[in-house]
This record gives sequence, structure tokens and C-alpha cells, in this order.
Amino acid sequence: MPTDCISFRDTAYVSKLICDYVEKRPELQSLYHRFPTLENFKAQLEAKQSEFSSDKRGVLVAALIEQYTELKPPELTTQAIQSLGDENTFTVTTGHQLNLLGGPLYFLYKIISTINLAKELKNKYPKNKFVPIFWMATEDHDFEEINHFNFQNKRFQWTQETSGSVGALSTSELSEFMEVFSSVLGNSSQALELKALVKKAYLGHSNLASATRYFVHALFGFEGLVIIDGNDAALKRLFIPQITSELTNQQAFTSVSETNQQLTAIDVAYKIQVNPRELNLFYLKENLRERIVKKDATYSVLNTDIEWGLAAILEEVKSHPERFSPNVIMRPLYQETVLPNLCYIGGGGELAYWLQLKSYFEAEYIQFPILLHRNSVLLISEKQHQKLEKLKISVSDLFQDKQALIQSQIKKISTLPIDFSSQKEQLKQQFEHLYTIASQTDKSFKGAVSAQEKKQIKGLDALEKRLLKAEKKAHKDYIDRLEALHLELFPNGGLQERITNFSEFYLEHGDAFIEQLKSELAPLNQKFHVLTL
Repeated sequence: MPTDCISFRDTAYVSKLICDYVEKRPELQSLYHRFPTLENFKAQLEAKQSEFSSDKRGVLVAALIEQYTELKPPELTTQAIQSLGDENTFTVTTGHQLNLLGGPLYFLYKIISTINLAKELKNKYPKNKFVPIFWMATEDHDFEEINHFNFQNKRFQWTQETSGSVGALSTSELSEFMEVFSSVLGNSSQALELKALVKKAYLGHSNLASATRYFVHALFGFEGLVIIDGNDAALKRLFIPQITSELTNQQAFTSVSETNQQLTAIDVAYKIQVNPRELNLFYLKENLRERIVKKDATYSVLNTDIEWGLAAILEEVKSHPERFSPNVIMRPLYQETVLPNLCYIGGGGELAYWLQLKSYFEAEYIQFPILLHRNSVLLISEKQHQKLEKLKISVSDLFQDKQALIQSQIKKISTLPIDFSSQKEQLKQQFEHLYTIASQTDKSFKGAVSAQEKKQIKGLDALEKRLLKAEKKAHKDYIDRLEALHLELFPNGGLQERITNFSEFYLEHGDAFIEQLKSELAPLNQKFHVLTL
């Protein structure tokens, strides 16, 4: 079992919206269809089965076989792909950008959550098959988001002039980058394995999409994970009705705008993750991915001379659907249109925008999936765990702001009473008596009493701060060790899983690292896991 589990709310790193969703706040019920419990998947699979046709299954299987041609998958992967043609087979899906080496650690947690949920569903519903899916975001064009990773507090970054979708990027210029990274890994058995993986993935494939497919398959293909590229003409053809609807009705803008108003009405503290555009499509060709906009009766592609009337653009959709790329609002609808999917697994930011989409799905008559927050994890070494014990810090203490953590710990270990709360309370009680007297005399006296109370409370605050400062100086060694440990576990004050690359832990533990994650992470346990390696 995990070393410890902490509620998302207690970590202070998860948004209020996602905390409320995980805790099933009643007002949010209208924004999702079914909550992620094993029991709820029965109704979900029955609904998806009736919606997802055998024709769609045939197109999906054929597209995946074609996508895997270069990789030559093992029998297990081939069987998983072929099983998608069966009406009793369903998918559990996660998605990710094409970050080099996966980017931050949560890349692993997404995939492992997906694999483990598919296994749990198979145990619960043995008559059905469940295929874990990794959706590669090959059509994205934000190179700056995917061109780097952090290893041992150093940023490794790929610099290149780019345009168009990142999946099509040539890997020919990555040899020097990978050579620099490999040079810092050393020559341990795990280092040699990692070097070989990186070399085969990124230098043995012509573009970033193929490299990422190989990389993910090498790590998880033996688990039956199927990797899909949505930038596929056959799959896009299944999406023609929804593309046409977007161009003619702008349904996404209407539906999502209304949901955004609903979210704000539920709680002003909820952050609107994405705002829809009038048209939520890009035009995609070689070295080009630009937004489609509409002005009067003319559709055009930004920063180009390309334009159409309505009839012409609908003919373009019919002839070349692969040239129409959904943005963040429409991509979920595309995914659920081409997959017999039951559940989407993502991080807090992703689920926040999925919660904006249910009414849009309903308007397009596509089954809305169950939404599950991926496993979140803090990894602690045995040595770091021992330091925690010596410093007398609990795991939950770690999630405080660093300065708040230091202050609370100094108050715990100090032999002096640094916290003047009781004195302040006594002072307030004394002034309550003075307020009673003031109410029976001149009103100006009440103002004088209030001013004096504030002055004395402020004085106690100042004394408390001076005493705390003195105690920090007296316990400087303790604070230094505490700050150093906090920095190790929360790089730059952020979550480890959002900053550190998996290679840092693979280098030390090898495949055993991934095996431990798979054995200890429970996808339906919607808490923050703390694991000791």
C-alpha cells in the first residue's frame, strides 16, 4: 500500500473545482454524467455500446493497424487492437503532449492510472474487455511546451525553428541534444538501458510522433497499452458530421459559454479553464496549423491567403477531413467520437475543461465519458524519509508553503511559548468589558477603546514576530536542513510530479521503479499518494 494518502484539498495544490468534484459537491452534478466508481461503469458501457457502431470499430481497428506498421507490435498489442472490433470491448483513455522523454513525472501517472483502471474493470466485468489507450497530442503546435524536461535540477531543451504540428517535427537535429543528455547519465546498468531507449526512440525514428510512440510502447507496450495518433485521415472522416456542425452552427461556442456562466454562478472561486472561440478548428497542412475564422459569409485561415465560402469549405471537409484539426474544446469530442471510450483520465487542469463540455456533448449526441483524476504522487527516498523522522515532520506537513512550514515547525520544537494566541484572547476578553462601559457613555470613548485594543494586539504580534525571528536564528541548522529537504521534494516550490522527469528515478531504480508504481497506485483512490522508494 502507499506510504500515505492525503486528500487533494489538504495538499493546497489542487484547484477548488477539482476538490469539489472529487468530494461530489451536489451543485456540480449537472456538469458530469457518472461519477467514477466501479459500479457506475456498467451503465456507462451499456450506453456506449449502443452508441458506438460496428462500422466505427472497423475503421478504428484498420487505422490502428496502419499506425503500428512501422513499430511491428508484439502479439499482445495486436490482440488488443483487434479486440476493439468486438462490441464487448471498450477503452479507458488518457492523453498527453509529445514532451521529450514524457516531460514531467505525471506523464507516468496518467498512463499507469489508465492501465490499472482497465485491469480493475476487467476484474469487475470479466465478460468485457478493456483496452488502455494513450492518445498522442500530435496536432498541437506549441513547441515551447514540449521541447524540454528537467533532470537533476537542470533543464535540457531542444532548440529548433518550427511551424505546424509538433508530431511532424523531424528528429534529425536531436542527435546532439541526446548526446548531451546521455553524457550526464553515467554507466550504470540502468543508465545504459535508458541511453539505449532514448537513442532508439528519438534517433531511430524520423518524426516526433513516431519517436513518442516507440518511447511509450517500450515502457508500457507489454501491458497491452495501445497508442493512438488522432492525426489520421480515416479517423477524421468519422468526425466529419461534428466538423460540419461546428462550421455551420458554432455549437461549441454556444454550449460551452453557457456552461461557463453556470460554473461561475455555482462558485465565483472556480477558474474558467478555457474559453470557446466562435470556431474551434485549426487548418492543418504541412508546416501549417492556423485557426479558421469566419467573417460574414467567408471562412479563412489566419496568417494565410486561404479562404472559402460555406459550400467550398464543406466540400473541403468532405474531401480532406484530415486538414481540420480540433482545438482544446473540440478535441475531447473527437476522441469520444472515434473510440468506444468509457473514461477519460487526466490531471486537474484537463478535468476542469472537460467539466465545461457535457452540454456540448449532449448537443452533438455523443456519450459523455466518466472523468477520473489521475493518480498524483510524491516520491520519497528511504534517506529522505529518515530525514523527515529526524526533523519530526509528518508527510502532510510537507505540503505547506515553505515559510509556513518553517514557522509551524519552529513553534513545535521551541522550548519557549512563541504562539501568543492565548494572550491575545485574554486581551480581547478584557476589552469586551471596556466596550460594555463605552456603550454606556460617550461614543468617542468606544473609538478610543477600539484604537487601544488594535494597538495592543499589534504589539503582541510584533513581540511574537521578534521572538520567532530569535528562535529561527537559534535553530538555524534545523531550518537549513528543513529547507534543503523541502527543496528536494518540492523543486522551486512546486510539485515534484509537475517538474521532475521520470529518468531521474529510473536511473536509480530501473524497471523496479515503474513496477512499484503499478503495484501501489489505485486509480479510484482519489487522494494524493506519497510513496517511499
